[in-house]
Amino acid sequence: MARSALMSPSKLSKIENGKLAVGATDVERILSAIGVSDEVKAEYSEAARASATEATAWRLLKRMGVHKGQLAVKAHEAQMSSLRLFQPALVPGLLQTPEYIRAVLRRHRLSDDALTRTINGRLERQTVLYGEGKSLRFIVTEPVLRWRIVPPQMMAAQLDRLLFVSRLAHVDIRVVPLEIPQNDIANHAFVIRDDRVVTVETVHAEVVVTDPRDVGLYVDKFAGFERVALSGDGMRSLVEGIRDDFLRERETW
Repeated sequence: MARSALMSPSKLSKIENGKLAVGATDVERILSAIGVSDEVKAEYSEAARASATEATAWRLLKRMGVHKGQLAVKAHEAQMSSLRLFQPALVPGLLQTPEYIRAVLRRHRLSDDALTRTINGRLERQTVLYGEGKSLRFIVTEPVLRWRIVPPQMMAAQLDRLLFVSRLAHVDIRVVPLEIPQNDIANHAFVIRDDRVVTVETVHAEVVVTDPRDVGLYVDKFAGFERVALSGDGMRSLVEGIRDDFLRERETW
């Protein structure tokens, strides 16, 4: 049952015994694994979505193991057919270089072993970029390309990574340039999977949104930024210019 529901046996046991709150996505997976009728599945799925929003504090995820979180996300991404990701602060995890990943994860104060396992987990997730049958769309703001998470030479390598991935057939990477007037606010990062689930990363927790009305708000917000973002050769020209600026700098870190 646990294998069919894409979760560990211990997690399923905790859900069965009321020791762990069950999320809407978990409910749908369990119902699919059981093989209930569409009517029953709809009834229980709606009940699970009634809470609309679930939040898991980062301290709890750290306690459970951040690397395990990477495995869970990988399982989600293996099942999805489309992903839309908006990021106004960092290069998206699926597009990060190992050096960039390490710099980002340092804020979690992980042990050396946990850090290595989490980095490897995120790199393993990136295999989804090369699979077929998925639509992967990323939007970042221009400050993401300039924010010095790593030294200049490493930032240049990170931007080269973006340029490479942008040429994959089923991947669309866009950049919202600073010079274009905006009608919306880049509040925070969010990920939309299959128009059904939105994941939002806040300072203290990861928030999962499943209510269709709320999911629709994020779909509309993504579409708005998509319309004003640079794509294709225009995007690559901007990224190349910023990359070249980094390359011209002397290493001072």
